[in-house]
Amino acid sequence: MSTRNKADRAVQKRLLEGMTYELIPLKNLADQSMFLPAGSTVSVTCSPAKTVDDTLDLCAHYGGQGFTVIPHLAARMVEDEEHVERIARRINELGIRTVFCIGGDAEPRGPFTDTAGFLRSFLDRRPEIDTVGVGSYPDGHATIPDQALVDGLVEKQEMIREAGLGGYMATQMCFDATTIADWLKGRRDAGVDLPCHLGVPGAIDRTRLLTISIRLGIGHSARYLKKNSASVIRLLSPGGYNPSKLIGPLSGVAEELDIVGIHCFTFNAVDTTEDWRQKVLRKLG
Repeated sequence: MSTRNKADRAVQKRLLEGMTYELIPLKNLADQSMFLPAGSTVSVTCSPAKTVDDTLDLCAHYGGQGFTVIPHLAARMVEDEEHVERIARRINELGIRTVFCIGGDAEPRGPFTDTAGFLRSFLDRRPEIDTVGVGSYPDGHATIPDQALVDGLVEKQEMIREAGLGGYMATQMCFDATTIADWLKGRRDAGVDLPCHLGVPGAIDRTRLLTISIRLGIGHSARYLKKNSASVIRLLSPGGYNPSKLIGPLSGVAEELDIVGIHCFTFNAVDTTEDWRQKVLRKLG
């Protein structure tokens, strides 16, 4: 085995060992939680069918079981400035050290329509956190121009830096390693130096994926399908997706492009996702 190949495998192993498990607030979560590795990091989404407070309740539950928790805070689901205050206070009470801020797909419930507006208000309250994660879009966004996405990332990066906090960006679903690498090179050239967590769907069969899409709510699912049709088609194609085919090639440029983690979209299929991760780790040695 070449020295380069050994180095790539070592990076891949490190990324998989530190993988974050994204969980969706659905009824099957209780059954799937038993498959989470002890002490792992879980990232709890903000479902448009629920509230930010429901997300924080789940974080309290998982935090109490010894997991490191990262709540998703969806700007569009925040009701007003007083709600921002309550969110910041609850995060402090729970001892949460990392939050992930997104705009969200829900209709706005208050004054916030994007991540930057909410993040500014949230950070003004000086929450007792260490790190802020934000979303990023290698495949672009259905409603936001590419230049606006770049400008927005730079703006959020500066906000995080001015608050004296660490930050990272997690990529949304994209199934082409070359597209992700080229996009990331472009972001680095544009001055975005936030470390990158690769957003990677876990190992989930097509039936479960469709079932979860329906459970998330038809309206939300329709919006998601419209925004991510190519990704969903790829996930649903027989033999069309294997997480390793995305992570393997990108491990070779991880150091150069500052890829430091994996944010796994488990779709609550923690059992099959964890089976896949363990198999790959055994192969890597």
